[in-house]
Amino acid sequence: MKRVIALMVFAAMLAAAAAPAFAQNAGQIAGVRSGARSCAGCNLFQAEFSYMDLRGRNFAGARLRQSDLSLTEADNANFARADLSIANLFGARLSGANLAGANMERAVLVGAYLGGARMAGANLTGANLSGADLAEARGLTQSQLNSACGDPATTLPAGLIVSACAR
Repeated sequence: MKRVIALMVFAAMLAAAAAPAFAQNAGQIAGVRSGARSCAGCNLFQAEFSYMDLRGRNFAGARLRQSDLSLTEADNANFARADLSIANLFGARLSGANLAGANMERAVLVGAYLGGARMAGANLTGANLSGADLAEARGLTQSQLNSACGDPATTLPAGLIVSACAR
């Protein structure tokens, strides 16, 4: 009986080790870099998209976890329900972008512009909004901001506040 259990445990370990890792999809990343208009649901984990023009593109439900979108222009892009956790959006322009339901946990949005961005249901837990312009963001709530941080240069819709980031 012990031998059967040991074999079952060993088989389970082998199966787990043989399972593919949830790594990025290089072909999908290359497609975005070459101008693909839609990559909804794509696996763009740790992709390098800094300084790119992503205006109007569709990334709904895509996995952009730990991706670099710093200084990217993504006006009117669709990131609805996308995983942007731990993503670098430093200085990104997201005017009119759809970020509804996006996971932006621990994302860096330092100096980002989100004028008219749709933020309803976005998870901002641990997000750094220092210097970000969210004054015209739509659907942003105090509850979302309670778990994020910013600085005196962060601009928000009237009546909303954000705590200072720890140094």
